[in-house]
Amino acid sequence: MDPCAFVRLTVDQLLLKLPAVQRPSSGAGVHPSTSPCFCTLSLQDHPASLSRTALLPLASAAGAAAAAAHADPVVLSLDAEAVRRLSARPAELVVSVHAGQTGTNCGISAARALGRVRVSVDVARAAAGETVVARDGWVDVGKPGSASSASSAAAASARAQIHMVVRAEPDPRYVFQFGGEPECGPVVYQVPGGAAGGGQRQPVFTCRFSAGRRATRSRSLTPQSSMTRSTSRRLRSWLSGTLHGDGRDGSRASREQRKGWTVTIHDLSGSPVAAASMVTPFVPSPGSGRVSRANPGSWLILQATGAGPSSWKPWARLEAWRERGPVDALGYRLELVFDSGPHECAVPIAESSISTKRGGQFVIDPATFPEATAGAAWPFAGGFVMGSTVEGEGRASRPTVQVGVQRVTCMGDVAVFVALSAAVDLCMDACKLFSQRLRKELCQDQDD
Repeated sequence: MDPCAFVRLTVDQLLLKLPAVQRPSSGAGVHPSTSPCFCTLSLQDHPASLSRTALLPLASAAGAAAAAAHADPVVLSLDAEAVRRLSARPAELVVSVHAGQTGTNCGISAARALGRVRVSVDVARAAAGETVVARDGWVDVGKPGSASSASSAAAASARAQIHMVVRAEPDPRYVFQFGGEPECGPVVYQVPGGAAGGGQRQPVFTCRFSAGRRATRSRSLTPQSSMTRSTSRRLRSWLSGTLHGDGRDGSRASREQRKGWTVTIHDLSGSPVAAASMVTPFVPSPGSGRVSRANPGSWLILQATGAGPSSWKPWARLEAWRERGPVDALGYRLELVFDSGPHECAVPIAESSISTKRGGQFVIDPATFPEATAGAAWPFAGGFVMGSTVEGEGRASRPTVQVGVQRVTCMGDVAVFVALSAAVDLCMDACKLFSQRLRKELCQDQDD
């Protein structure tokens, strides 16, 4: 397989050093040393999606240096198209430093700009396989004054400084795309890589969807003797929940049957290699028309193992719900599932939300999941694991799936991420308000 050239731009160890400025006697105004500071990081002349905001600890504060060293890094991921654009000339990272609160009040920012820092980054070298350190240390914020030489020297000595480590490193990924919506049984293609990004997409999987009960009765999803007895019992229990529901809500809306959905991923020979099976129905919470965080629906992501295609093991569990709040969003949580004898072990690897209106990205990456670096339980060595596009409600969705090269030893490794991507995409439909009807493709077998 030919990977696509991605570049990971990381900004780490952010710290701000402010000059000694006399406080105003009246106490009016924003004084940087007594107010929070933050910075925005963006690539010049590139879309707002390549922009991040980070808090800036002050160097004068006790323990600030240690906090900066252990803080989560700011990561900008450059896809193959961005790499091609930025390889023609050095990219410029713009760091804008502000004092005050983030956000706006009545449309007006409450923060005061302290200045900017521009860092040139050689993306082409990083795309070629080299780790490039573009900045490591302190740098002045803003430009010196243009008055007399004496006043310029005084202004220079009174300028703020920011500490940061900026590096660009290769982050090659395999890219796959559904040829249609997951519930329509599309072919899944690999997007070609290479320096020019040319070539045609190659089919690698087929996707089969069922909205009825027959999918979970299929022999292809039956636990086999190659699994441990305890894992087999748990899998039967999970799939039993798919068949019969859990009786949490007997309302008419509940009988819309947002249960029993199954997506099976087949290789080009027709053998099933991965699957996503809805194991907890998506039902509205009592007195509500939405799936709540306290009562989420869930999917089990399964991987074929052993010599036979009908031998399965649980790989991960995905929960989803409809968030409440000022932004209408799909909330999700993903856990890897391990069999440890009589007990099940689950390790959380992703939790976030996606706008139901605009859509967004489902990502497994320690840089976006702080809990991943909090302990030694994070099961993936290195950085990026997987990402998938998710369209908002009412939009045709053909998910694009990115998988880090270091995560792939065979096509079966890719298949579980493709199945997971399909499940996440279908969660957007499963978590629709129950006052809204589902598309016919999602209800095709409900009369059985």
